Amino acid sequence: MSRIEQRVKTSDELYRPGRWIALAVLVLAVLLVAIDATVLGLATPFLTEDLEPTGTQLLWIGDVYSFVIAGLLVSMGSLGDRIGRKKLLLFGATAFGAVSVLNAYAHTPEMMILARALLGVAGATLMPSTLALIRNLFHDPRERSLAIGIWGAMASAGAAVGPVVGGFLLEHFWWGSVFLINLPVMVILVIVGAKMIPESKNPAPGPWDLGSVALSFVGMIGLVYAVKELAAHGPSWEIAVTGIGGLAALCWFVRRQLTLQSPLLDMRLFHHRGFSGAVLADLLTILGLSGLVFFLSQFLQLVQGRRPLEAGLAELPAAIGAVVAGLLAGRAARRFSVRSVVTGGLGAVGLALAAVTLIHQQTAYPLIGAVLLVVGLGAGFAFTVTSDVILSSVPKEQAGSAGAVSETAYELGAALGIALLGSIVTGVYQKFESPAGVPADHAAAAHESLGGAVEATHGLPARQGQELLAAAQEAFVDGLRVAAGVGAAVLLATAVAAWFLLRGQKLEEGIVHQ
Repeated sequence: MSRIEQRVKTSDELYRPGRWIALAVLVLAVLLVAIDATVLGLATPFLTEDLEPTGTQLLWIGDVYSFVIAGLLVSMGSLGDRIGRKKLLLFGATAFGAVSVLNAYAHTPEMMILARALLGVAGATLMPSTLALIRNLFHDPRERSLAIGIWGAMASAGAAVGPVVGGFLLEHFWWGSVFLINLPVMVILVIVGAKMIPESKNPAPGPWDLGSVALSFVGMIGLVYAVKELAAHGPSWEIAVTGIGGLAALCWFVRRQLTLQSPLLDMRLFHHRGFSGAVLADLLTILGLSGLVFFLSQFLQLVQGRRPLEAGLAELPAAIGAVVAGLLAGRAARRFSVRSVVTGGLGAVGLALAAVTLIHQQTAYPLIGAVLLVVGLGAGFAFTVTSDVILSSVPKEQAGSAGAVSETAYELGAALGIALLGSIVTGVYQKFESPAGVPADHAAAAHESLGGAVEATHGLPARQGQELLAAAQEAFVDGLRVAAGVGAAVLLATAVAAWFLLRGQKLEEGIVHQ
């Protein structure tokens, strides 16, 4: 082979032709997951009216997806490293679209919870695959930073498109239609992705250890469930046993990885301070943010009386801020430093959440819009840089596992956040006093959820119904303010921790020849 041919081959390996088209297809998977997550919050009032879930069932509908996906991400990331990330991505996209139909036509709370759990199984195959494929498509660190920024920006765009498209659908169709929008995205992803995305996997992966798969799933689910139930109902023997069992399974998982020749997750990755710091920052940030995201749609619709499409448009500033920040994050981290960009982003989000503690039922939109814009900008800078740090810290053969760890932190944080902060909102909400004369069955329904309170006003005298709804709305806002205060404290503490954990961390500058 001549030197010219070698140079051409090297250039093709480092700058793979069609890589940007392949990236465009990959972000469709991100859109698929982001749209699904955001439309659920918007559809909650309609879903509540139709399925009549209890308060606990409503929380399960909201967080069982995150529970399952968090329990399976590490296993699926490792599976993609072994069988091929493209293969797993296309299978997961097909399954995600099919299970979306089951979500759309669920007719009981129990069926909806099951459908959301199955969607979590499918979703667990998507996110690690997309990040790992980006790691293998882009060898130039600056190009990779931009690609990761686009990846994160499209996730935010999905968060924006979801409420707007979902709001339009909810005003013209039934709530199940918001899940059916996954189908055309899935079809495009599978057809185009099959031709444009190159396959990649670990050339010497070793066997996929089913014992480790079971331990990681059982441990994660047990731990998260225990935290959720503790926050919602207080301590009990059952919760203690479940939590201890989950921790024991996770400890066993870690010990097993240290003894296996081909572990499901290489625990040595966590020896890298930048890797560990970025993962911890992601987990705690999402934990602090998730309560706001989950309950904001209900505030805009059920407290301020906005129509679904109007509520979706009202949430656009967060997505716009995240898109802009995601595209600029890599450049900012190289010009200043990784820790200053991450710490600044997290601090901005923490201050924005602190501002939410000042809202009330009549708060004008400019304040809400400004808070959402700052949240989007801060989160966009922080998440893009931490994702880049996580992927850059590992060999490309372990990109699936690294991507899975990153997404596990994200999903585990979301699950814990909805469980903890959601339970705070619910706990404060349920303490409101019903107006005198309200029948016991109406009062009980109103105390289950804010959507239940709206339904409970039907059949009551107008004045009595207004008083019941006003009391419920005030209690909901009180709970939202308390949860926002807790979230702000978590974010500000995480910003301080990130300043120390990411000390000296830098993004790669030159091309790494591998």
